[in-house]
Amino acid sequence: MNRPLDWPEPIVRVQSLSDTNVIPDRYIKPPPERPSFIPTINADINIPLIDFSGLFTGDEALRATTLSQISEACREWGFFQVVNHGVKPELMDSACEAWRQFFHQPMEVKQAYANSPATYEGYGSRLGVVKGAVLDWSDYYYLHYLPCSLRDHKKWPALPTSLREVIDEYSRQVVKFGGELMKVLAINLGLAEDKLQNAFGGEDIGACLRVNFYPRCPQPSLALGLSSHSDPGGMTILLPDQHVPGLQVRKDQSWITVKPAPHAFIVNIGDQIQVLSNTIYKSVEHRVIVNSNMERVSLAFFYNPKSDLPIEPVRELVTPEKPALYSPMTFDEYRRFIRLRGPRGKSQVESLTSPR
Repeated sequence: MNRPLDWPEPIVRVQSLSDTNVIPDRYIKPPPERPSFIPTINADINIPLIDFSGLFTGDEALRATTLSQISEACREWGFFQVVNHGVKPELMDSACEAWRQFFHQPMEVKQAYANSPATYEGYGSRLGVVKGAVLDWSDYYYLHYLPCSLRDHKKWPALPTSLREVIDEYSRQVVKFGGELMKVLAINLGLAEDKLQNAFGGEDIGACLRVNFYPRCPQPSLALGLSSHSDPGGMTILLPDQHVPGLQVRKDQSWITVKPAPHAFIVNIGDQIQVLSNTIYKSVEHRVIVNSNMERVSLAFFYNPKSDLPIEPVRELVTPEKPALYSPMTFDEYRRFIRLRGPRGKSQVESLTSPR
């Protein structure tokens, strides 16, 4: 599958449209995809909130309870919030603020980092290369952190001046947290704690950051900041906007608007872990709504397998009663789908189920 070298149409920065009164037709979703088409669940309901420090106090009963909470969240929700995760709160705040400052730099500063669909790295405003597609109401910045061979500081914004240093330290701490989570996910599947990490490539994993900027939208009932999708990678560690909700998670045919806890990460299972677990853990559709009053910034950190390793159900989780549901495929092959076609629910991972 060839990778396109350029976008099929001229790129329009969504931020430049935020002061209009009417959004262009390119951003108006078909009625079944609009935010109000499927009802949202009672506003009091939220995704599970888990205190990660319960794993490390030395209290075995508390550790068992915390493991059980994470296991249930992975099996029943595919999403959960984590507090006391080891990433410094002040670093989280600095990262959000630095990126907000970047998106408010003059356009010529941002345009110097304009991306292409060849790698997606840099400043972008669309996912997928289908000509005439209905677009999402967001801009973003995408960069590589791991493997080190792909980490190019020259492709990271130079302004604000603190940004590159903040990205480095933030990414280092999030990768460490991701490694601890991988151990927990493996233990809860009855596997050796390093089993899933080794399936990802051991220390030779992929890790990248997509910073999402959702400008104010004059007609939020017609648009989405990010269309419904499941994440194609392994696991996503999201730092949400602390002040403006927007992430919605699909649960029992309805949508739940996530209410972020202070300095919590929102963790969700990606398609690669659904495959490795043979669907014991499930990736879940989610989307982002926008509003007319306030912009939003969020940092999505993707903890992924090494791109050229075949990913398939772990042997210990395959039985005569539950044979392997997926054939091997590398992550590099797999993610081309969303890069070419854009976000489309769970259609990709569901299409890959092996015939039984």
